Amino acid sequence: MACFQKRSGSWRAIIKRKGYPTQTRTFDLKGQAETWAKQIENEMDRGVFVSRAEAESTTLAELLDRYENEITPQKRGAAMERSHLKVIGQDPIARCFAARITGRELTAYKNRRLAVVAGSTLNRELNVLSHVFTVAAQEWHIHLPWGNPVRLLSRPRVNDKRDRRLVGDELPRLLAAAQTYGGSAPQMAGHIGPIITWAIETAMRRGEIAAMRWEHLDRKARVLLIPETKNGTPRRVPLSTAALGVPVRH
Repeated sequence: MACFQKRSGSWRAIIKRKGYPTQTRTFDLKGQAETWAKQIENEMDRGVFVSRAEAESTTLAELLDRYENEITPQKRGAAMERSHLKVIGQDPIARCFAARITGRELTAYKNRRLAVVAGSTLNRELNVLSHVFTVAAQEWHIHLPWGNPVRLLSRPRVNDKRDRRLVGDELPRLLAAAQTYGGSAPQMAGHIGPIITWAIETAMRRGEIAAMRWEHLDRKARVLLIPETKNGTPRRVPLSTAALGVPVRH
C-alpha cells in the first residue's frame, strides 16, 4: 500500500513493494498523489510497471544537451541541427521534466514559435525534437509515459513548393547586386554571382555546392559527381554550357 506524507503544503506519495524499487513523487494536492499511486500500483499488479524515475528527474534541456553531444556530431547536417537545438533549449518547454511533456506543452511551444517563424521552420524543429525523444527512449532507455509526445501533435500544413524561374531582367539584376554583396563576409563580394549562376544551372543544394571537389568534375563528360547527397546516395549532375562557363578558382 502507498503511504502519503504532508510536507510544507505539498503531498509526497511513497510506494514500497517487494521486487520493485521504491517509488516517490510529490504533488500539490493529496488527491493527485492518490491518483498517481493507484496508477503505479495497478501497473505493478499487472506486471507492466516500468520506472519513470529518470524521465521524471530529467529536464528536456538535459536531453537536448546529451543529444547534441552524443548524436548530433554523427550527422552531416550537424551545424543546422545545433541551431534548432539551441532554439528549443531557449524555450520555456526546455525547463519541463521529460515525463511531463504532453501534447499541451508541445501545442504551447508550437503556438509560440508560429508567432515568429514559418510553419516549415517549426516542422524542422519538431523533427529534431521528435528524434531527441526517440533516442531517449530507444537508446538511453528513458521510459516516457506518453511515448514520443511529438507524434501526438498536429503540425502546420506547409506548401512551400517553388514552380517558377527568374524571368525578364530578374537574373541580370540579381547578378549585378551580387557583384558588391558579401553579407557578413565582405571578402565574398564578387564571388556570389558565379555561385548563383551555378545553382540555377545545376539545381544543386547549397551544401552540395559548398562540398564540390575538383576530382569530382569531369569536363569532358560534362558531369559533376556528388558522392553523398541528402538521401545518402551519390548522383551525377549534367552540366550545361553556362555551368561549364562559370568562372572558378582553384
